[in-house]
Amino acid sequence: MGEHTVSSFDEELGEIDRLIRDMGDLSGEMTRASTRALLHSDTALAQRIISDDTIMDAKQRDLDERAITLIAKRQPMAQDLRSVVGAIRMAADLERIGDLAKNIAKRVGAVGESATPRTLAHSIDAMAGLVLKQVNSVVEHYVARNAEALIRLRDEDEEIDIQYTSVFRELLTYMMEDPRNITACTHLLFCAKNLERIGDHVTNIAENAYYVVTGSQLPVQRPKLDETQMTVESDV
Repeated sequence: MGEHTVSSFDEELGEIDRLIRDMGDLSGEMTRASTRALLHSDTALAQRIISDDTIMDAKQRDLDERAITLIAKRQPMAQDLRSVVGAIRMAADLERIGDLAKNIAKRVGAVGESATPRTLAHSIDAMAGLVLKQVNSVVEHYVARNAEALIRLRDEDEEIDIQYTSVFRELLTYMMEDPRNITACTHLLFCAKNLERIGDHVTNIAENAYYVVTGSQLPVQRPKLDETQMTVESDV
């Protein structure tokens, strides 16, 4: 993005970019901490994540207000307009990632009170690791204006879908083996679905970032390998 004649215009665009980076950092931290709280039954950490969601919401409102004001005042065109509209869209997905991390945190107490199968920790931790890598990378690639890396990142979401299918089947097995596992496994199933949906929002961010950087749209269809054929809706 080139510099503008009016330096304050560049400063306003830079402030929107800074908010995207801040939201990206916070969404990554919330994703990491919510999984840690879940696997370690850390209710204090879970409560902090729930509080952090208020900060995330405030950052999105701030970005939206700045973006709308900039559009009204500067009437940006071409690349500048793509950047502002793209930032609004990316902020909405980052805010949703915060919501999903909060939903995981809300279930920490319920899972901790149940007889959670400890052997499930590795599978969920592995899935969370893939998701966290995606969350941390997407804004980094956007800031670097790395279009090729954004394409690769979107395609890597298939790995998360595969891991989710594996966790889903493992949870079902535990529930069938011992009815006492049903409560804990049901909560863990919602948490795994939340992680899978975080990956979907990262895909949305990558697509919007690619459009901002290149002016071209990525193909709409991307293979989905979630084989569970089950929709698990999460509470917000």
